[in-house]
Amino acid sequence: MSSMQANSLPMNKRLLKRSPSQTDIAAFKDLTKIDALKTLQKSLNKLVLTVPPQLQKEVRVEFDGFEKLFSRYLNESVDQASIDWQDIQPPPPETVIPYAKLAEEEIEDTKSLLDKLIVVKLNGGLGTTMGCQGPKSVISVRSGLTFLDLTIQQLEQLNRQYDCDVPLVLMNSFNTHEETEKVLQKYSHVSVKIYNFHQSKYPRVDRETLLPVATNMSSQENECWYPPGHGDVYQSFYNSGLLDQFIEQGKEYMFLSNIDNLGATVDLHILKHLLTDQTKHEFVMEVTDKTRADVKGGTLIEYQGKLRLLEIAQVPKEHVDEFKSVSKFRIFNTNNLWISLPAVKRIIEDETLHMEIIVNNKAMDKGINVIQLETASGAAIKSFEGAQGINVPRRRFLPVKTTSDLLLVMSDLFTLNRGNLVMNKQRSFPTVPLVKLGTSFTKVKDFLTRFESIPDCLELDSLTVSGDVTFGKGVSLRGTVIIIANHGDRIDIPPGAILENKIVSGNLRILEH
Repeated sequence: MSSMQANSLPMNKRLLKRSPSQTDIAAFKDLTKIDALKTLQKSLNKLVLTVPPQLQKEVRVEFDGFEKLFSRYLNESVDQASIDWQDIQPPPPETVIPYAKLAEEEIEDTKSLLDKLIVVKLNGGLGTTMGCQGPKSVISVRSGLTFLDLTIQQLEQLNRQYDCDVPLVLMNSFNTHEETEKVLQKYSHVSVKIYNFHQSKYPRVDRETLLPVATNMSSQENECWYPPGHGDVYQSFYNSGLLDQFIEQGKEYMFLSNIDNLGATVDLHILKHLLTDQTKHEFVMEVTDKTRADVKGGTLIEYQGKLRLLEIAQVPKEHVDEFKSVSKFRIFNTNNLWISLPAVKRIIEDETLHMEIIVNNKAMDKGINVIQLETASGAAIKSFEGAQGINVPRRRFLPVKTTSDLLLVMSDLFTLNRGNLVMNKQRSFPTVPLVKLGTSFTKVKDFLTRFESIPDCLELDSLTVSGDVTFGKGVSLRGTVIIIANHGDRIDIPPGAILENKIVSGNLRILEH
């Protein structure tokens, strides 16, 4: 067809033959996003009407936060969460300081420092990963004491020793709140003041329709809802009214950490630095040196003139190995955060808080593919003034995420002193061994049945266990130990055995006689 013939076609047919311009595509996408947001808002309004009138205002406030997050998700491009690798700079020396520098300073007037502090623990997680029911904070981890017991003991000792009043604040999710409220009744005898507030409850969204899966708030099962990550701590704390309450009491900083990190205790040297340094640090992140077990952990970088947390999800695929390198990125985020309370109030009210969205894809039991939009508390670092990292000793990062971690904290690597786990002085190295227990040990109940007593680990460097393996009483593990029972085989490590730089495989059973 000649160009003259083409131009003689009716306008609508010429448009069909023409490739759509980038402008047309962008306009179409914009309209689609507007439609999706409007439809979501209608669905949320219907959900609000399914709760009693006296609760509707509270639910509406939560949904406002979800709408903002969902709107950002629609409007930010797919790769906006990633960053330009070439623009990444190592943080300047003054922005990540060594803990040893702080530890040189003498602490004076400790009471006045502590009276300006509150301790906030993230208590939204369940113990399902380790086969337990209910809040993770009530799992017994050492000498019959739970995470919550140890935390309260630590603060009781601190308040008693310095005649101060450091309160404990728990951020519970809808999964843990009710059970935690019941558990807290057993602490009526303690002197520590304990407060609770709710993490937000957001609806899971169908990946295809972009609409909430839930249709009724009062009768829907928990599978239709999710807590939106610990980045929600800032807004939920503000909404609870506790933030204003503590500011009125003269509190200036919160120490925020995961309740399952047994190394996250109040540190007087860091607190003094925050309250006396000439530079006002509104946000301080504790980082520590990477080991082989931490290669996926987020790290601090300087990006576009700001200190920023770089997570592995933001790293372009071709640079993931570089990110995991211990030589280039030597530190990682412990999620022990020290944050100015007035600064939290300011950035919430000025709406300047910004955290990258984590898109978590899930599949429900009903076979529906859903998305959860979450944020991480450490990502807020770029929203605060004078942000800083402190490179702390490894002892301040002792999380218990798996039974492999549980083995370490139950072992003779540590002693327990008034709620604080202290590294055994007989341990030659400041780091803990690398432990990998197989699927037979995943659940706490199964884990406990496989040990007549927890082995001596003082000289252990690395332990790998796979298959049906049990340990007798008084076993010692030293150096690098690998124990592998193949399918159908069983290995019973006899009582009193000393395994030093050994590989044990095959079938080994001790028969009673």
